[in-house]
Amino acid sequence: MKLAFCLFKYFPYGGLQRDFLRIARACRDRGHDIHVYTMRWDGDREPGFSVHIVPARGLQNHTRCQSFIKKLQRELNQQHYDLVIGFNKMPDLDLYYAADVCYQARINETRSSFYQLLPRYKQWVQLEEAVFANGNQTEIMLISSLQQPVFTDYYQTEQNRFHLLPPGIAKDRIAPANAQAIRTELRKRYNIKTDDRLILMVGSGFKTKGLDRAIYALAALPENVKTRCHFFVIGQDDAKPFERLATHLQVNNHLHFLGGRNDVADFLLAADLLIHPAYHENTGTVLLEAMIAGLPVLTVDICGYAHYVKDANVGVVLTTPFQQAELNAALEKMLLSSSTEWQANGLAFAKAADIYSLPEKAADLIESSGRLREI
Repeated sequence: MKLAFCLFKYFPYGGLQRDFLRIARACRDRGHDIHVYTMRWDGDREPGFSVHIVPARGLQNHTRCQSFIKKLQRELNQQHYDLVIGFNKMPDLDLYYAADVCYQARINETRSSFYQLLPRYKQWVQLEEAVFANGNQTEIMLISSLQQPVFTDYYQTEQNRFHLLPPGIAKDRIAPANAQAIRTELRKRYNIKTDDRLILMVGSGFKTKGLDRAIYALAALPENVKTRCHFFVIGQDDAKPFERLATHLQVNNHLHFLGGRNDVADFLLAADLLIHPAYHENTGTVLLEAMIAGLPVLTVDICGYAHYVKDANVGVVLTTPFQQAELNAALEKMLLSSSTEWQANGLAFAKAADIYSLPEKAADLIESSGRLREI
């Protein structure tokens, strides 16, 4: 089949972008013709992909995205694709990969009614309606079961359009046989002593992931614990506001921004704890990546994959509503506790759980949708 994959931006370190790449690769490896439409592609081009850069105009993000969609629709109308697969919400999709939470629900929960008068709000809701509104034909690849009733509540989406996919964790995140050697070498490289504690946070979008909450928790640690802590942040975003916060709280010498990286797996092995106190998070792939590396996790229950942490007993999951004091106390307790049981539980989970097959199952769904269109 000739397939069009559409997303606003591609960069190597975003969760949505990584999922797109793995699904598109799975389709390519099955012999399908892959075309990608995007405003921007950062990083190396993928062999076998035809990448089409669609220039977009606008001073704000929502106006640029609207410009992209209008030009994209003209491009797609001139071509003859068997299926159009979107990784951001937009009209005229055959399949949509639901990497994001319900926008309308999130805004209703976190913003004033005045915000809903803004043009950006109206546009994002319109795009969400184009996918989820009752009567539409777009099939929805869902990656968080928590979101299905939310979308249904707001848009009366037909149940048969939802297709729940398993997680798609890369198996290179599983702790290898030489995990201890990798841990020792990386900690030595960064001058982290054996009895020091390395706290890790991974994810692009520092505000959404709750980096401010994590910094407050770090600052609240007792001095004798804090002096032995190193806080590494991996991800692609603007660090300056958080550096200012860390300086204000006098923990800037503990905080290190490492940017987007290709060696995250090594840091999962070297760290003592993953912290992920997100404000909203459809899934939280990094939670599972940490678990199968044997790294204890401290997170919140709004993350779609947080239930795996709780069910497998690989850390602590804080309940809604979020309380900063609870995060502070949990971080201190986990840093002072033995991680042996959490680590063993994570490694056992890695062997038993079906958390690796998302790309293949998504490719199956794409192929079956193509066959249905042929009938």
